[in-house]
Amino acid sequence: MIDQNVHDFLARQPAGVLATTRPDGTVRQSVVYFALDGDRVLISTEPGRAKAKDVQRTGRASLCVIGGASPYPSVTLEGAARIRSAGIGADTARVWSRIGGQSVEPLSDAELAAMNRVVLEITVERVYGASYLESTS
Repeated sequence: MIDQNVHDFLARQPAGVLATTRPDGTVRQSVVYFALDGDRVLISTEPGRAKAKDVQRTGRASLCVIGGASPYPSVTLEGAARIRSAGIGADTARVWSRIGGQSVEPLSDAELAAMNRVVLEITVERVYGASYLESTS
């Protein structure tokens, strides 16, 4: 489970660096917006993107999030990952709300499919590298 101080830090940071594995075994990274829902990291993307294809193939991903001010707090989350195209309206709206800074109404799966959108979901199994996070005690 994600500790409260990690959860609070992630709630303040809208973007991070997603790492996936290319077919040749090397690491691919991309900056993504994300939302946290319990122990799940949610990322809205297109199914044809390399990161989505990597997740489809490997079933794994990690996300490193860093704060924007000194001392630059950071944490990395990793776990099983999958691409979802059904039941993604609320999760997509959650991510898009973080991008725009205001509430977004969920769209239907059909509307999101027409926009070529899917959700890349990481179920967090490991949290590590947490540094300079504020304590909640």
